[in-house]
Amino acid sequence: MTSKELLVLEQVAFDLQQGKQFYDDNQQGIGDYFFDSIVTDIESLRLYAGIHSKQFGLYRMPAKRFPVAIYYDVSETAIIVIAVLDLRRNPAWLRKQLNRTPSPPKP
Repeated sequence: MTSKELLVLEQVAFDLQQGKQFYDDNQQGIGDYFFDSIVTDIESLRLYAGIHSKQFGLYRMPAKRFPVAIYYDVSETAIIVIAVLDLRRNPAWLRKQLNRTPSPPKP
């Protein structure tokens, strides 16, 4: 079994920061738990990439502890994390967020 490189787009850092801020605004410290949980979920893609259903043309992995999904793509050599988005939002908003940056070239 060949190991694939895990690539995370810069926009994902913004998504994580927004989520962290949202949860910290509700209760201090929960934002750190959110961040750590989602990073762990992203790391799990090294084992589970490609098994999730597709939505909007990308794989979508629901997070284990928060109502967000990790959207990603898989190439022959890499797993590319595109976005981390709140599943409570309108599907039209989700689609718009996924189209905010052009798709990265496949390595």
